Amino acid sequence: MSAARRSAFRDWIEYVAFRTALRSLEFGSREQAFRTARSYLALLDRAVPRLRRVANENLRFALPDQNSKAVVDGVFDSIARVLVTFARFPRIDRGNVNEWLRVEGLDHVETALARGHGVIFATGHLGNWELSAFAFALLNRPISIVVRPLDNLRIDAFVEKYRGLSGNRSIGKRDYVRGILQALSNNEMIGVLVDQHDQDGIPIEFFGRPAKTSTGIARFAAKTGAAVVPGFALWSAPEQMFVLRFFPEVPISGSPEQDTQDIHRRIEGVIREYPDQWMWIHRRWKG
Repeated sequence: MSAARRSAFRDWIEYVAFRTALRSLEFGSREQAFRTARSYLALLDRAVPRLRRVANENLRFALPDQNSKAVVDGVFDSIARVLVTFARFPRIDRGNVNEWLRVEGLDHVETALARGHGVIFATGHLGNWELSAFAFALLNRPISIVVRPLDNLRIDAFVEKYRGLSGNRSIGKRDYVRGILQALSNNEMIGVLVDQHDQDGIPIEFFGRPAKTSTGIARFAAKTGAAVVPGFALWSAPEQMFVLRFFPEVPISGSPEQDTQDIHRRIEGVIREYPDQWMWIHRRWKG
């Protein structure tokens, strides 16, 4: 449903519920907040059984050897962690961000920046995508993030405010092309969630099945010479913190179809390594 056709009353109720939930996660110990957030996700799991059904369907063909219940339970755990960290964005700063996250593979980013054509971070709904951009701005420098507005404009405005607390800038639909080209021409960094269904995209192979995907990132990289570097904030249970891992850049051949496929092949590899941290509840494979 588009934002224009939504009920104002529904938007307000959703906004109040969202703000109330975040407020309940903002204080107290991190462990207690995770438990509280997980209880919210358990309610969502029961109230919207379609989510687990979609995840089970996706896992049956993508990862048939995995224990689907354990993976989907892990997905809800992962979303709970995203909620807790997002709720605490106002209290995460340069002085304490290292308590939440550490970085690996930063040399891949520095090598790419040295060429002077900018960097596109190819990321997805894996691990803590909100914290990855937020924390990177505190540890290194702010980046631009390409966003799709939420249907609920009240929640969207609130989320955008929180995302900008560490200095990051959002690029929306209206200035999508100009914003990306300008940032890359200034040798800046851009974060893009590339694992979403795009009805106008091309079918690439993702976990052995066609998935419609935008070729935009591959085209921008070919046009500007920007490096495409995969990066994800992945939960490390032994450390009880996130690890922001950057991977070697994806070679860009100039073929939008082949480059888009190569980018997603990299992402698929990381998802296979951390299957319980990806959004299997999303209908990635549509007709």
